[in-house]
Amino acid sequence: GSDHIALSYQILSNRSGHFKGAHTFWLAVNRLPLSSNAVLCWKFCHVFHKLLRDGHPNVSTYSRIISYTSNSTSLSLSLNLLLTVEMFDYLECELNLFLGVFSSLDMSRSVSVTAAGQCRLAPLIQVILDSSHLYDYTVKLLFKLHSCLPADTLQGHRDRFQEQFKKLKSLFYRSSNLQYFKRLIQIPQLPENPPNFLRASALSEHISPVVVIPVESSSPESEHVAETEDLVDTDIPPLPVTHTLSLSKTLYRLIEQLTAELQALKEELESFRLESGRLCQALRGRVNELEAELAEQTHLKQQALGESEFLRVELDDLRRVKEDTEKEQRSLSEIESKSLFTQLSALEAEKAGLMETVSQKEAELASLGVELERVQSSLTNERESGVKAAETLQNQLNEKESREQALESKLVSLRWAALRAALEEAGRIVQDSLNQLDDPAHISCTSSADYLVSRCQVALDCVERLQSARDDVSGLVRAVTQFAHLVGDVIVQGSATSHMVPVEQADALADNVKACGAEALALLCQLKEQESNGTADCSRLRAALDTVMALGELRPRGLELQQGELGDLVEQEMAATSAAVESAAARIEEMLNKSRAVDTGIKMEVNERILASCTDLMQAIKVLVLSSKDLQKDIVESGRGAASMKEFYAKNSRWTEGLISASKAVGWGATMLVDAADQMVQGKGKFEELMVCSHEIAASTAQLVAASKVKADKDSPNLSRLQQASKGVTQATAGVVASTKSGKSQIEDTETMDFSAMTLTQIKRQEMDAQVRVC
Repeated sequence: GSDHIALSYQILSNRSGHFKGAHTFWLAVNRLPLSSNAVLCWKFCHVFHKLLRDGHPNVSTYSRIISYTSNSTSLSLSLNLLLTVEMFDYLECELNLFLGVFSSLDMSRSVSVTAAGQCRLAPLIQVILDSSHLYDYTVKLLFKLHSCLPADTLQGHRDRFQEQFKKLKSLFYRSSNLQYFKRLIQIPQLPENPPNFLRASALSEHISPVVVIPVESSSPESEHVAETEDLVDTDIPPLPVTHTLSLSKTLYRLIEQLTAELQALKEELESFRLESGRLCQALRGRVNELEAELAEQTHLKQQALGESEFLRVELDDLRRVKEDTEKEQRSLSEIESKSLFTQLSALEAEKAGLMETVSQKEAELASLGVELERVQSSLTNERESGVKAAETLQNQLNEKESREQALESKLVSLRWAALRAALEEAGRIVQDSLNQLDDPAHISCTSSADYLVSRCQVALDCVERLQSARDDVSGLVRAVTQFAHLVGDVIVQGSATSHMVPVEQADALADNVKACGAEALALLCQLKEQESNGTADCSRLRAALDTVMALGELRPRGLELQQGELGDLVEQEMAATSAAVESAAARIEEMLNKSRAVDTGIKMEVNERILASCTDLMQAIKVLVLSSKDLQKDIVESGRGAASMKEFYAKNSRWTEGLISASKAVGWGATMLVDAADQMVQGKGKFEELMVCSHEIAASTAQLVAASKVKADKDSPNLSRLQQASKGVTQATAGVVASTKSGKSQIEDTETMDFSAMTLTQIKRQEMDAQVRVC
């Protein structure tokens, strides 16, 4: 059959010959076993496609990829005659053939160098040629359609083109990587993205894909001969052409083809052998199933025979029993006729016995009836008792729920009472700060603008926390306490700062500080009322704090004091801080002695522990102040050069003001701590105030350390001692807080009531009071 295909190929390709063209071709083709040989049919389709660039829709259905080939159509139409849908259909057929060939190959192996692989890949050369033209025509047609029709009408065309573009781009890329195509054809690559048909100017950017065939295979005659030899299993030399191949090359190719076909036959034989083995195994399994079924049927037959024999024997036994029964009945009738007095006497005696038994049973039944009535009565009583107990429990539960609701309401009231108490205390703190402005002794107090600005910023942050905590009563209590101290600090520091500036700025700063206090008191009043708590406005207080902070920032730096006064003030403030710490330590010692003389038991133990921790804190602050003085001396000595100490302080006025402000804060914190401890020992103050003062001292000492070491040499021994002293203050502060918390818990535990003698309501009230104290 292969020689007939080769001969027909030569006939149709030689247009100047004397053969009868297609008639001879179809005569040769009709003799081929196309329906029984899939490989031969595949090669015939390839040859026919190459001859006519066309295909018949009913070539064959014996192979999947052959059926794809049979759907191909011609590209011989002009551009004016092409229709877009037909172009899509044709390109779809070409892509299906492409995909069919690729899916039939094992791409994990080098299929393009085997004869079987090349036989399948060879027709794709024609497909590549067709597809490149189809793609080019389709792009141009779609651009032309978009120039005439609305874009929405052509949405289906664009979607179908997008799908075919992706497939064709992928197939071109995969084909270009196969070794077989690299020596026969140069495959074009499509652009990264499809054309944008909605933009008419994109047509000018379109580049028609061009398929390039190398020079050595561009000759029609050599191309026909080479491809025919690859596709057709020729066992006779081809007809003479201009460029014939050498005999050795032809033989070598024939040997390769025969070897490949032999390998294919071996594989097919192996497949047949495996299939036959599988069928034999299936048949053996079926035989085994039939044998098992036959054995089961035989067993059932034997079982049925055994049952039949058993029933027959049983039937015979029944027959014998029936005969014996009939005989006994006849004998009994005879005996009964001989004896209508012996039996009567026996029956009378049996009747008497039965009557006696009935009497006994009736007596037992009466006894059981009495017992049943007693049990029913008992059950009725128990049921009534259970109902009463359930009603009692339900009433207790309802009463408990009502008590819990009342306690919950009381808890809310207590929380609001605690909040109002905190607000009142906060108002007293703010008012006390305002009262200090009128104290003659306060006129001598001074502060730096930097410290005032920092306190204003902290106060503004606290106002924001106060604003966000309005819906949480417990959080509001904590925020109000800190708020009062911070606003009071701003008032005092603002007034102290006004003593160091010119009269105009001093008056403005003093007025705004007082306005800040007034706004704080107004806000606290609003927070006291439960109805206006949620709508309390903090904007006026924020504005007042912003104004105070702005006045502090606008004040000229280094102009508050003369150069000599600034230098003297550093020494004075450091000395005043040391004196304040010494005075605080002495007052703590005095309070400790007084507590030992007056207090006893748990209270004396708590006071001693707290005051001892406060004494340790004062000692740590003393060490810190001395270390700070030593480090300042090092800084001045290393940085002043030929200038005097006062000139150095004046030259670094901002740093000097920071030292002064931090030193004042430390002395003020020590004094506030002693005042809070004194109030606590006398039973008038709160543990929380003492803890707040401890934290304030820690913050003030941290500010002093930061101000001292900002100009220090990092390798200075005095800097290391200052840092160690700072850690000592931190640890001592933690000790004060810990001893205060422990003392508070110990005092509260001693005040706890005896729960053994308390009712449920009292216990619940005690728990709520404890929660209020914690909040």
